[in-house]
This record gives sequence, C-alpha cells and structure tokens, in this order.
Amino acid sequence: MLEIEKLSKAFRGKKAVDQISFTAKNGRVTGFLGPNGAGKSTTMKAMLGLIHPDSGRALIDGRSYSKLSSPMRAVGAVFDARSAHKSISAYAHLRSLALTNGIPKARVDEVISITGIDSVKKRKAGSYSLGMSQRLSIAAALLGDPYNLILDEPINGLDPEGVKWVRELCRYYAAQGRAVLLSSHLMSEVALTADDLVIIGQGRILQQVSVADFVRQHSGHGIRIVTPDPERVRNVLTATVPGTRVELVERKESDPPSGYAVRVTGVPLETVAQTLAHTQTVVYQFVQERGSLEDAYMELTHASAEYRSTLPGQAAQSTTTNDGANDDHRERGRGI
Repeated sequence: MLEIEKLSKAFRGKKAVDQISFTAKNGRVTGFLGPNGAGKSTTMKAMLGLIHPDSGRALIDGRSYSKLSSPMRAVGAVFDARSAHKSISAYAHLRSLALTNGIPKARVDEVISITGIDSVKKRKAGSYSLGMSQRLSIAAALLGDPYNLILDEPINGLDPEGVKWVRELCRYYAAQGRAVLLSSHLMSEVALTADDLVIIGQGRILQQVSVADFVRQHSGHGIRIVTPDPERVRNVLTATVPGTRVELVERKESDPPSGYAVRVTGVPLETVAQTLAHTQTVVYQFVQERGSLEDAYMELTHASAEYRSTLPGQAAQSTTTNDGANDDHRERGRGI
C-alpha cells in the first residue's frame, strides 16, 4: 500500500504540493491524474526518497523508503525511460541492478522475457528507441518482483500492442493484491485500467473517487436526437416534462443524411422516448450519450491547468499559476 499523508513541498518559494493526502490501496490500480505542473512527479519522487518534503510523509507499506530493507522488493518505479547508461547493454544494466540488490540472475532473464526485449538485450541502451527504452525501464521496475508499483507515464513511446500490454500488466499485479499507482495523460487508458482516481491540480487534491463514480458525478448524460422538426421536439418535451433542456447541436458525419441534431438533458431516456412516441413526433435517430472520463477530467481540472494552449487564430488566455500570480499579458490573436 502507498500512502501520502499531508505532504507539502515548495521549490523557490512556490508550492509544488500543498498538504495532500491519499492512499493507493492493495489490489487496486490507482490512476494519478493532473495537468502539467500539478504536482504528480513531486509526489511520486517523495515516495521514493528522491526529494525530501517540507512537511508530511510518504509511506510504502507503512514505512518510509529510506527505512526499507529491500527497496526493489518493496516497490518498483518507472520515471525516466532513458535512465539506463547509454554505453551498456540492457542485460548489463539489469544484471548490475540485480547484483547490487541481492536479486538472483534468473530474475533478470524473467523480466527480459516479460517485457519482450529478449532479441535486443545485448544491444547498448543508447541505441534503443523510446518504446524499447520504456520496456527496459519497466523491466527494471519489475526486477525485485515488488509488492508495489509506481508508474509515471509508462506507455510513452509504446505501440498499440505495448499500450495494451502495460494495461494488462497493471491489472495482473492488482489482481495479485499489489498496489499500482499509475500516472498518465491518456484518459482513455486510465479509464480502461484504473479502479480508483486521485485528481491533483496546482498542488492540491481535487478529488479521490472510483472511476465509475467520477464519471457519474462529473459528466452529464444526454440524449442526441436527429429530427426534421427540432422546434416540435423542443415544444413537446418542454411542455410535457418540466426541467427538460433541448439545444440545437452540430451535426456529425455519422448522422442520417437529413434532419437537425438536438441534445436533450434533464430527463430520463425512457420518458423522452415515450413522450415522442405518444405525440407521434418524427425522429431519424435517437441515441443516449454518456460522459467519458476525459470529459469529466477536463471539466474538473480546467481551472487548475497551469499551461493552456489555443489553436492558431484563437485568442490566447491568461492563466493563474500556483502562487496566484497572473501570467504576463500576451499579444492576442484575432478571435473566432
């Protein structure tokens, strides 16, 4: 189990994390999400003793990292895909880690096989692609057969097969009763992999919740209707079901070739269907839309994003950083 208790850390007077607390439980994959600069890396480095917090503590199975008798057996971590020395082979890198941590040589061969780098294990790490380097870093994390895993963006550089493999690897270790803390910017992968979520923004915990509950709480559901008469749909529903909201939305390529698209919210699907059928209102398409993890995440963290981008031609937006100071004014482009 991985525990963070009232952890705070500042760099040059700016707080990276501020009194944060959460737990990554055994038998669960915990997704650790937040915008760039939110404090994710600071938190994970504190867990591994790479930085010392100003206050609070980070515990691995009830002990700080510095007090673990066999660190690689307690926790495996992926931080930097290119952490291996460029001039040595993948096998030599893993063998040296094993020797210095009392891990049998046979385990080196096992993790090489698990991560699929058998055919390139004698090549120098400096010649590896990003995806191959990522597999090597995961091999190093698994070397001690740890009871806990801390994975920071582990799918960077991986192909679709590799992404699926990491997903299954996380689920496998959680099924064994181990704790997995997974940081990723790919919301779709977190939705498929994680059981629980810890959302951080500007150094503070925004929410701790299960994946299912998070989506349910933060993403509204709606009903998308394509009809030749959107005004009739609006009038029938708003007159019959108080609280119904009907808005005209853009058509999609997948929509029927004719008609207008509207989105209905604030009323159950069954009620909408029965009302339209009873009033003989014509519709060409009737689909329930469900909120995604990405939609919910963006809604929650939008105000906490330290860096905001725009498309060419759009006006740049000023942002507020952790210390509350406004960014310098930027020259604004022509709005659209």
